[in-house]
Amino acid sequence: MQYVAVVSSIGKPLMPCHPARARQLVRGGQAIRRFDRGLFYIQLLVREAGDTQPIVVGIDPGAKREALTVKSAKRTLLNIQTEAVDWVKDAEETSTTMRRARRHRKTPYRACRPLHNNHKPLLLPSIKARWQWKLRVCRWLSRYYPIDRFMVEDVKAVTHRGHHSNWNKLFSAIQCGKNWFYDQLGRIAPVETVQGFETAQERERLGLKKSTDKLSDKFEAHCVDSWTLAHMRIGGHPIPDNKAILYLVPLRFHRRQLHVLQPAKGNLRKRYGGTLSMGFKRGSWVKHPKYGVRYVGGASNGRISLHTLDTGKRLCQNAKPEDLTFLCTASWRTRKGNAVSSAA
Repeated sequence: MQYVAVVSSIGKPLMPCHPARARQLVRGGQAIRRFDRGLFYIQLLVREAGDTQPIVVGIDPGAKREALTVKSAKRTLLNIQTEAVDWVKDAEETSTTMRRARRHRKTPYRACRPLHNNHKPLLLPSIKARWQWKLRVCRWLSRYYPIDRFMVEDVKAVTHRGHHSNWNKLFSAIQCGKNWFYDQLGRIAPVETVQGFETAQERERLGLKKSTDKLSDKFEAHCVDSWTLAHMRIGGHPIPDNKAILYLVPLRFHRRQLHVLQPAKGNLRKRYGGTLSMGFKRGSWVKHPKYGVRYVGGASNGRISLHTLDTGKRLCQNAKPEDLTFLCTASWRTRKGNAVSSAA
């Protein structure tokens, strides 16, 4: 059963409540319904301090899919599976190729600058974007749950001596990325790391099975590890009581690419990229009279394109800005999965 997140009248996260209790508070005028980018919660209308219990978030990083579980000692509050940000490396290679090509033409370009921050730890854009995505989700969760600790499965790689210097350089970037993530995450709540074999041992001790299909939407694919991580710290029920999953897919924005890479007929480059569409920030959730709740895509000729939240498919390109009701800004969309809520 999915418990409902609760915040006080001043926005302080409180302990989640049973759905029946949430409906009772809303009917009695003591709370109002709220939604935030796929998460339903209620906000109390009276000032209540409220005692909170320890809540732990288990984080299982991955190359293609990642999982987070919000858990207390009594129940599993929320399971999240996300798709990793894996397009930054290719985008940086394309940007570098185009910049180098401009230097062989009579095109204005910035002078080649030396690297002034070479004394700082190496943090590649592709690696930083991956950890920033996880940090963004954790900050979002901290707004609605009184998180006491984060349990993260530590990422490790084998280093080599001698002629494997390039491998070691790549690993150092991963190491710097996770250290940056731990530092930023520690500003929200204390962080505790767990080795991968420790997670596997605890999962086997509890008798939980893990799926070999890494791209599956099932609880056993990734959320079983994030649940195990949270259970290692908070304890409680040894079998997952809530297998419902909230799926988040990060949106890709072309912030600095304002035109297409290749010119069209007449040596003109069509406009492309940016983050604003007729006054709406791209990715924002809006409500349309015909299409319902969708998110904002690009804009052309004074009209806006609308996309579905589950698949990202474009529904139209002619939505009028005055017909849209703004709901919230967002950098992700929600995706439907095959998992359903079940009680063990």
